[in-house]
Amino acid sequence: MDILITNDDGITSGGLYLLRQELQDLGRVFIVAPDRDQSATSHSLTLYRPMRIERPEPDVYAIDGTPTDCVLVAAHGLLERPPGLVVSGVNRGPNMGDDVFYSGTVAAAIEGAMQGVPAIAVSLASSGAGRVDFQYACQFTRRLVGTVLEKGLPAKSVLNVNVPQKRDDEIKGVRVTRLGKRTYQDTLIERTDPRGRAYYWIGGDAPIWEPEEGTDFLAVDQGYVSVTPLHLDLTDNALRTTLESWPLRP
Repeated sequence: MDILITNDDGITSGGLYLLRQELQDLGRVFIVAPDRDQSATSHSLTLYRPMRIERPEPDVYAIDGTPTDCVLVAAHGLLERPPGLVVSGVNRGPNMGDDVFYSGTVAAAIEGAMQGVPAIAVSLASSGAGRVDFQYACQFTRRLVGTVLEKGLPAKSVLNVNVPQKRDDEIKGVRVTRLGKRTYQDTLIERTDPRGRAYYWIGGDAPIWEPEEGTDFLAVDQGYVSVTPLHLDLTDNALRTTLESWPLRP
């Protein structure tokens, strides 16, 4: 079994190498990750320039592209054969609710599922710039991977995992959840550079989560590991049925 680990935090993230240690008894583990931080790149691909690939050590590759690029090139020729499992993470910071649509971490796992292999995205719900401990998240991921390899996942499905930033003895357990909702408070901030030209930041206050039962956010907030199954078919079948009754035809 060849296992591919990637992320969107970049090749120097400590979560990559701790996770490799935890998974190495399951097969040959490859790290293929961006050479720099690619957070919030979603499912973007590099199409209009060539990419460069460095190999800092055996079975470790740094790519000047996005997380999706990493999975794609790993599956289509960079490795000797396509991986049998993709694990994206452990990400520094949560990827819950609506944020999965922005997340490069989740996008890499989705690309793995699109390539036809089981895929898991793992995030540590940390905040701030201080030191974080990935150990428990990596250990949990090892247990989850073992179960996934035993039981399998449906085609085009991804498990999105969020682990509370707490001590091992403070984590209450695991909940299978659905995506939560948050209220965005983003604003466009305009500034002027020394030459008098305007530049812009996307900023704003921290998001406000809706504490609904059964959601990933509430589970993590209450001290549980959240495991949310995602499916790549985004078709709204209820709306599809409604649209059939609309006067759309000429």
